Amino acid sequence: MAVYPEDRVLVAYVPRPEDFALVQQAGWYRVPLQHAPKGLHAEYFAFYFGRHFGAEKHAIHYYAPRLGHELTTRLALFPNQPDHPRAGALYYKVQLGPLQRLPRPVVSLRWRRITFIHTTWDRFQDASEINDLFVDGEGYVDRLYATLKERGLQPERHYQVQEGGTAYEVPLTLVCRTGRVDLPRRPGDEADVARLADEMSRAAAALGGEGQGGRPV
Repeated sequence: MAVYPEDRVLVAYVPRPEDFALVQQAGWYRVPLQHAPKGLHAEYFAFYFGRHFGAEKHAIHYYAPRLGHELTTRLALFPNQPDHPRAGALYYKVQLGPLQRLPRPVVSLRWRRITFIHTTWDRFQDASEINDLFVDGEGYVDRLYATLKERGLQPERHYQVQEGGTAYEVPLTLVCRTGRVDLPRRPGDEADVARLADEMSRAAAALGGEGQGGRPV
């Protein structure tokens, strides 16, 4: 099967080992219709393991080609569970080809909530951590992210924040020992990307440097 750099990869969350066992044994993955992302037509699915996976948690270890998908009910997927409260709910059944194990996992450096991530084959193959996967967002965020990483920092992209009962997403942030340095403004040009990286680096140092806040345990 030919693989192209622009092929689409959808990273999907797997909460428990028994869910992944179903992927391994039955060759399909289920997505509730009400939570389905755009992009089920991705050429590949990859699987991010939740906290119940022991030493393999909070990382992507496997992927598989998508062969197709169909809309069905939970009861059709699990006919031995007719009394389940969501038996009549609609699900996408995503048929998968052979599972492949990555030579090195794509890890989450800090705990973060992940449901789906859209990426491309070239990014997926080059990624060492979750933040390397993101393709959505403006170009300057990519450039600033790369600049901060070149300086030995670990910026977080699409970072979910819950404050005062309000949830929102920060496009780029540095998680520090005593706070957080969010992207303060949009850079004006390429030179301003470097200045903005300097600005965020200094602010992070003033907050005690990068901390382990939210790192998976």
